[in-house]
Amino acid sequence: MKFSVALQLFSVRDEASKDLRGTLAQVKQMGYDGVEFAGLHGHDAADIRQMLDEVGLVGISAHVAPAELMSDIEGKINDYATIGCKYIAVPYLGEQDRPGATNWPQVAKAIRQIAAVAKEKGITILYHNHDFEFAKQDGEYLLDLMYKELPAEVLQTELDTCWVNVGGADPVEYILKYSGRAPVVHIKDFVGSKTENMYELIGIDKKADVTQKFEFRPVGKGVQNFPAIIGAAVQAGTSWLVVEQDMPSLGLTPMECAKESIEYMKTIL
Repeated sequence: MKFSVALQLFSVRDEASKDLRGTLAQVKQMGYDGVEFAGLHGHDAADIRQMLDEVGLVGISAHVAPAELMSDIEGKINDYATIGCKYIAVPYLGEQDRPGATNWPQVAKAIRQIAAVAKEKGITILYHNHDFEFAKQDGEYLLDLMYKELPAEVLQTELDTCWVNVGGADPVEYILKYSGRAPVVHIKDFVGSKTENMYELIGIDKKADVTQKFEFRPVGKGVQNFPAIIGAAVQAGTSWLVVEQDMPSLGLTPMECAKESIEYMKTIL
């Protein structure tokens, strides 16, 4: 395959919380090269590194909220360095923490502090977008304003191709726009379109109607043009593709969805 492919463990979070090592072994057996963490499920960093080494996976990255990192920058960064992570991604920003909102100056300052410490440990800080960054301010997307304010040496991209699409932009164009700044790309498929309160599907907004038409899908089972997306990632200098499916679908378990996704990826890489 042209790329190394990881699974975002949020996709199989219940399984990982019950049996992290067993889940990692299954992920490896499916054919993934690495994993991206979303929490450590009660394990310490050294134990996780041992699990990864034993099963033959790379712990390439992790989603960690800025507030968690700021609670102990040195300690948290050291943990992820021990695991072997080359990247830490800001996974989500609350409404008041986004560019143009009340808390954004403090959030931007925190990201700069985190990036400086991470750089010393060989870790690059990324930002993982959703669709809300495609609101406009003074004619520009909030996502672009963020990347203008926080330059590449501070913050690189982890473009989530599902949310770029849902936000109304073209994932291919966006990956190419951030060529040289897109080391990790999220590979995520879906059907349907943007709806009110759909964040219940990722565990944030509890008011959403779960019968809505928007649905996450295994890679290759939705609307995304992944051959074109992967072609753009080649041009952009991307190193890792990370499969993520926030909620299972099509009557499959989360692990079955993860397997469907990597089987499809093998056919196009």
